[in-house]
Amino acid sequence: MSSSNTNETLAKARIAVLGFGSQGRAHALNLRDSGLDVVVGLRKNGPSWEKARAEGFNVAEPGDAVKDADLVAVLTPDMVQPALYKESIEPNIKPGAALLFAHGFNVHFKQIDPRKDIDVILVAPKGPGALVRREYEIGRGVPSIWAVHQDVSGQAEAKAKAYADGIGGGRALLIKTDFKEETETDLFGEQAVLCGGASSLVQAGFETLVEAGYQPEIAYYEVLHELKLIVDLFYEGGISRMLEFVSETAQYGDYVSGPRVIDAGTKARMKDVLKDIQDGTFARNWIAEHKAGLPNYKKFKQADLEHPIEQVGAKLRARMPWLQANAPKPASEPLKKVG
Repeated sequence: MSSSNTNETLAKARIAVLGFGSQGRAHALNLRDSGLDVVVGLRKNGPSWEKARAEGFNVAEPGDAVKDADLVAVLTPDMVQPALYKESIEPNIKPGAALLFAHGFNVHFKQIDPRKDIDVILVAPKGPGALVRREYEIGRGVPSIWAVHQDVSGQAEAKAKAYADGIGGGRALLIKTDFKEETETDLFGEQAVLCGGASSLVQAGFETLVEAGYQPEIAYYEVLHELKLIVDLFYEGGISRMLEFVSETAQYGDYVSGPRVIDAGTKARMKDVLKDIQDGTFARNWIAEHKAGLPNYKKFKQADLEHPIEQVGAKLRARMPWLQANAPKPASEPLKKVG
């Protein structure tokens, strides 16, 4: 299943995949099925050690996995990567080898200063690990973005593209970016739209209906449950497909009321969010928060868990067993160590 580019560039290479979460497992399996030599680097007694061995992988402690590798893929949570680099990668990675990330956060915000004698590249499939694996297995792939931060071998671009081919991205679409663009757009998307923006919009809509005297159960269905129907249409064919499948009444409401909710003031605040990302304010705050033991993070998370929409939703979802049957598992445990 491997492409000629993969064969030519990485055919004789050993690839160390550090981490075996959603993306780590998918990358490791796809690379191996592309005919490449893969070792998985994990803590000896970590929860993923036996899982990786059960999948038939050669598993080693991170430092040992790195020593003989020609390409090291760092697929662990952002906040554990700097220590992992200092302890296991920097002392062991071979000169001329490639260090690969799936997110540019630590390099872009200078939490990791890669050795000057190695290639530093990025490959990020635009989908969760389960989708990356599933699409590969049926002969397709998930579009991926790639970047080169440091090229000492003269082959950094070829390595990035070959790795992307190895996980199936080349079957779909490869888009060139850089560490700055990938990091800043990824953080902005999460904060302003996908996670922060969407969840706050849903909570505000729920509160507005309940405060106006409507039943919480009805409000839940109207502002949260049915959002999936709209997002699926966005995903399949953009805004135009959504407009094709909703009623004319819904379309008219979209046109006249959407701009009343998401107005110029909202966009101005989005620009403030982007500025905090671009100038490093968000990164500094998040790094400091993590080092302090996550006091605000825990407080914010608990407030979300205790919001009335969660209490109502839990009761309603218990009456919809099909949701549990199809529920995806969490993509990762972002604050745990490797393995």
